[in-house]
Amino acid sequence: MLDQATESESVGGVSKWHLRAFVERIERLEEEKAALADDIRSVYAEAKSAGFCVKTMRKIVKLRGQNDQERIEAEAILSTYMRALDMIQPDLFEQ
Repeated sequence: MLDQATESESVGGVSKWHLRAFVERIERLEEEKAALADDIRSVYAEAKSAGFCVKTMRKIVKLRGQNDQERIEAEAILSTYMRALDMIQPDLFEQ
């Protein structure tokens, strides 16, 4: 039988303090994430005011986050789809 102190520290087999610790850590991280998102928006706004195309910069950031193989594969698929939709001409050297 559990003693009264142990019973008050858990509910349905779930440790209250352990759960609270996880939830509080997640809450702090969510706050940090929101602050970082605000900082990123500020940098993009600064870049836009300096004359850079933010839409293109976002694509560059995404591409830089991929490894070479992922990027090559994504570019090949994009090129294939664009050619299929007559958005670009086939390569001259392609047979």
